[in-house]
Amino acid sequence: MDKKRIETFRQSVEQELLTDIIPFWLKYGPDLQYGGFTGEMSNDLQIPTRPQKGLILNTRLLWTFSALYRFTEDDSFLNLAQRAYDYIYAHFWDEEYGGAFWLCDFQGEPLDEKKKIYGQAFLIYALAEYVMATNKLEALDQAKELFELIEKHAFDEENSGYIEAFEQNWNLGEDIRLSDKDMNEKKSMNTHLHLLEAYTNLRRVWKHKKVEQKLEELINVFLEHIIDHKTFHFKLFFDEAWDSKSDVISFGHDIEGTWLLSEAADILGKSSLTNKVHDMTLKMTKAVYEQGLDKDGGLFYEGQGQKIIDTDKHWWPQSEATVGFVNAYELSANVGYFDAAFKTWEFINNILVDKKYGEWFWRVSRDRKPYLEEPKISPWKGPYHNSRTCMELITRLHNIEKKLST
Repeated sequence: MDKKRIETFRQSVEQELLTDIIPFWLKYGPDLQYGGFTGEMSNDLQIPTRPQKGLILNTRLLWTFSALYRFTEDDSFLNLAQRAYDYIYAHFWDEEYGGAFWLCDFQGEPLDEKKKIYGQAFLIYALAEYVMATNKLEALDQAKELFELIEKHAFDEENSGYIEAFEQNWNLGEDIRLSDKDMNEKKSMNTHLHLLEAYTNLRRVWKHKKVEQKLEELINVFLEHIIDHKTFHFKLFFDEAWDSKSDVISFGHDIEGTWLLSEAADILGKSSLTNKVHDMTLKMTKAVYEQGLDKDGGLFYEGQGQKIIDTDKHWWPQSEATVGFVNAYELSANVGYFDAAFKTWEFINNILVDKKYGEWFWRVSRDRKPYLEEPKISPWKGPYHNSRTCMELITRLHNIEKKLST
């Protein structure tokens, strides 16, 4: 490995985080008119008259600013984390039934009161990070309460795993889709992936046997039901009994899952499970590397069978690919994975970063043209993927440099 190349990679990531992503969100993130944070913004920085505010964006902002404070020790991020925390509990938290609403209007009034487990998971993920930033026991208690609500209402005692979504009162409704693009099935890979992420972070601040047990169960759900052992891709949608309902491949989720599963297993520290997970995630990484990468380093969005069915390059799969490939290099010492991460980062830096308005385009076509009609900020698009990628890469690349120096 060329130490200079690693240093160049790390410095490029640092520059993107410090001179583009962070300044953008410091400037445009806070909503000075209605409180909290800007819920919607077009690619050219126009804000609609009445922007909606989503649980996912707000919990991801709480996670991001808490993580940035821990990463930089800059008090400005702690203040923004506090702003996000206060807004969530003033507007999204359901005092009557517990759990968080899915969507609020521009004034913070509930628009969609469903309890989608994906959203509850992100609140746990964010609260755990906020606890690590502030040591606030109140936030830890809230994370524990939410964990117990999920286990009480969403866990499938008969088949394992978790049901997708519920009405405000935690009764199962007819439409339990995460979004209009998703199938109306009882279980999904996506919700389980982010529960895994949430319980991993919760385990860092609450070393309780039940959290450890549930985290291990989630890992085994992936190993037994969600990962296709023939293709080494995630299956996406399921009925209650884990019968697969889709054969579409999501390359971004596959590569994101490789490092999140590795992280979860490492947190538990059980060597037999860790070895099994690392072996499986390397097989998944190999499948993404061979089937999902374009020649320019960009990651295709979706495949089916042996074909690519969506050639667009969305911001978050590129982001997760860089971490996933570096993780695979750390596990295998296969320099090809490091090269893939570096090439994907170059694609991000040269093509996906919006040099005019800042931050990253939502997606670009295969011929590298950005979709300018897509938003820069939305209930789904915030700084979580790209800021987390930068912090992960800086830390991992620094560790790789240190190991090469010893």
